[in-house]
Amino acid sequence: MIPVGVLVVAKAPVPGLAKTRLAAALGADVAADIAAAALLDTLDAVADCPAAAKVVALTGNLDDARCADEIRSRLDDFIVIGQRGADLAERLVNAHRDAAAATGGLPIVQIGMDTPQVSPELLERCAQSLLGSDAVLGLARDGGWWVLGVRDAAFAECLRNVPMSTPDTGAVTLAALQDTDIHVELVCELVDVDTIDDVGAVRAGCGPGSRFSRATAGVGP
Repeated sequence: MIPVGVLVVAKAPVPGLAKTRLAAALGADVAADIAAAALLDTLDAVADCPAAAKVVALTGNLDDARCADEIRSRLDDFIVIGQRGADLAERLVNAHRDAAAATGGLPIVQIGMDTPQVSPELLERCAQSLLGSDAVLGLARDGGWWVLGVRDAAFAECLRNVPMSTPDTGAVTLAALQDTDIHVELVCELVDVDTIDDVGAVRAGCGPGSRFSRATAGVGP
């Protein structure tokens, strides 16, 4: 086991609240089904990663979510904590702190639920990279980032001043980390799924039998 915790920051896939940009093109129920598939594929990859601890920071009401029973069953293999904070940046900062506390102070590799093509092997490489660095960062094609690992949860504090969900969130995050005088190792870029135009590229990175591939059959380019 690698002495690192993997943290998934996730939102319950509730129709009307999940994947709103996809919902504008596909409808709320289909978008929530795709979000549920992405979350479950992500949880499978994390569960199969040889990290010492696996944590999910969850927001939203699973009672109203698609695939609620399957998600609850999968979460039995994880430490589940609630998200805290008024905005995404604050929730990410707190999730790093809470995950580190829940795992006895382990370094934390954090991802979201928008990259269901992530594999256990890729997560293992990110975790191994973090053992030799203060932080690891994987940029996303849309200008954001898909993974952030920090050796000390305090290093994530710089996220408080980073505008989230903008075309330069990734670059600003990298600069904010570097401004704290820590060593940041960049890992591979991925496409995350936010709009219908992202679906094909993400699906191409998933296995043909993945939930995401099945949920998005015939969707996107």
